[in-house]
Amino acid sequence: MEQDLISKKDLLELTGISYGQLYRWKRKQLIPEQWFIRKSTFTGQETFFPRQLILSRIEKIVDRKEDFSLDEVAEMLSATPYDYEISKAALIERNIVSKEALRYWASKDAEDVVYPFDRILFFGLADRLLQTGDMSADEGEMVLDMLSRDYRKWGDHPCDLLFIRKMGISIAALLPADSGFYLDQGAKLVARISIQAEVEQLKGKLF
Repeated sequence: MEQDLISKKDLLELTGISYGQLYRWKRKQLIPEQWFIRKSTFTGQETFFPRQLILSRIEKIVDRKEDFSLDEVAEMLSATPYDYEISKAALIERNIVSKEALRYWASKDAEDVVYPFDRILFFGLADRLLQTGDMSADEGEMVLDMLSRDYRKWGDHPCDLLFIRKMGISIAALLPADSGFYLDQGAKLVARISIQAEVEQLKGKLF
């Protein structure tokens, strides 16, 4: 599945930032090195970025750079806040996870239960597939179990969630971000989600 990219030229025009700002933010580690993707085009080598990630990141930088130093902004944006916690009631109140998803997968949890960041992330990933109709509640339970077991094994390496179905049997898998893959004949890729993009979006909702 081809990743949605935006060229450097289009990015600068769309956001109004300068070439100098972009590369200063790169040097300050506000924008990850791996987001600068070199690709061959008919005019030669050009730089592209993951559209969703870079636009979200630039919006956050612009919003915060007047109140914080670039080093402070870099620290805010780079860390995955695994020590962050939020209650079930607050998730519903702030519309971070749907009531329907929590009814399926957290009905036995008390209203004052507190969830860590990665559990919130897993709920959000499963909720997204549920709301689009790509996944049933039972399949969501399987996805949540897999993420709980395997996600932390990736450490800081970005990965994607794949949801695959063949002859009524569903499979969830994690693989390196933007890597290629091949499916068995008759298997269908139902969804591929960038977990890094979901982390960025969740951080935006929480902080």
